[in-house]
Amino acid sequence: MNNRLPIADLAHCQGQTVTISGWLHNFRRLKKVSFLILRDVTGLAQVVLTDEALVETIAPLNRESVLQITAEVAAVEQAPNGIELHNPTIEILSEATEIPPFDMFRPTLEAQLPTILDKAVLSLRHPQHKARWQIAAAAMQGFRETLRNQAFTEIQTPKIVSTATESGANVFEIDYFGQSAYLAQSPQFYKQMMVGVFERVFEVGPVFRAEPHTTTRHLSQYTSLDAEMGFINNHYDVMKVLTEVIRGMMTTVQTHAQQAITELDCEIPQVPATIPAIHFTEAQELYFQETGNDERNEPDLSPEQERWLGAWAQSEHNSDFLFVTGYPMKKRPFYTHRDPSRPDYSNSFDLLFRGVELVTGGQRLHQHADYLTACKQWKVDVESISGYLAAFAHGMPPHGGFAIGLERFVAQLTGTANVRLTTLFPRDTKRLIP
Repeated sequence: MNNRLPIADLAHCQGQTVTISGWLHNFRRLKKVSFLILRDVTGLAQVVLTDEALVETIAPLNRESVLQITAEVAAVEQAPNGIELHNPTIEILSEATEIPPFDMFRPTLEAQLPTILDKAVLSLRHPQHKARWQIAAAAMQGFRETLRNQAFTEIQTPKIVSTATESGANVFEIDYFGQSAYLAQSPQFYKQMMVGVFERVFEVGPVFRAEPHTTTRHLSQYTSLDAEMGFINNHYDVMKVLTEVIRGMMTTVQTHAQQAITELDCEIPQVPATIPAIHFTEAQELYFQETGNDERNEPDLSPEQERWLGAWAQSEHNSDFLFVTGYPMKKRPFYTHRDPSRPDYSNSFDLLFRGVELVTGGQRLHQHADYLTACKQWKVDVESISGYLAAFAHGMPPHGGFAIGLERFVAQLTGTANVRLTTLFPRDTKRLIP
């Protein structure tokens, strides 16, 4: 098996005898000739079987059995990718003992979502389902590389914490050696503290939200791509870095996940040099003027408003992206910096991608006295976050950051209707296995 050749490289080996290994994707037995389709992570190969004894060996195997095949590579125009393998010898490396619950060889899995998720160890092998995670992997690579190139340091923060990050609601409580503890809702407190050490930091890791949502957009555990940076002027500095990060992620997906892009037939958008931005109040007023639906007193944008704004950005700016800035303070966490000129609004933003909120970010408070005031106003127990507040008592620069939900990013990029299909083993209000 040391001489195993990836299936994708067969086109360069015409006339040679090679060895490939993979899964029995499909088998068609005809009167005079049979065709075996082998699958590895790089693609599919068609193997021609004319030896009746060999056909009798392969025919009883369940699909997904693992085979090693040594054969001659031949150029055949009508074959998949113009390549066939002839005169094979086949070794069965592992025999599948169960019949797959769906046909892996079809272009899409013809099964209900619960079945696909219950059988994730198998459904993830399907080229379309595997492709989504290949895009996710490339997106994470692009996120990391872009920030490293801008002098950010990667960190890892605790996922078991003593207090909730986002005000105490919707957290998973656990027993930590007899003490109450929680699964972290975000690395927010820790990445801010680390600005005081490294100035610019980022993290790729899981976060946990005990929100009773059953929508196609929410998970109880998802992957958050977080960044925080010091010595900023305001949230617009953060938005500039985020723009470069999104561009880097898209470029890396385009470069390193081309096979997955083709498999899913998805379009990689161009990221403008400057992503268009609109203030929250202007967005609400524009929506009202155009639709007649008055939601100007609401402290947040509804999904319908986000979709409308996404279409507006595409029509007016030819952009799949739109920054909405200046959200009301009453809808932002206590550590959010106010807009000095409009104290009821914040130095924060959301980034909409094709009409769906993809990123939340902004400038944070950095003065210790401002935190004490904010804690009093928001009724946050100062003692419970004393370790966090200590960083500001010892001096912190003006700073801000953002967080990208990986699964939602992939769903929007690939046109996947449910985020459960953009992660490997989703966790929601009902699902703990596999």
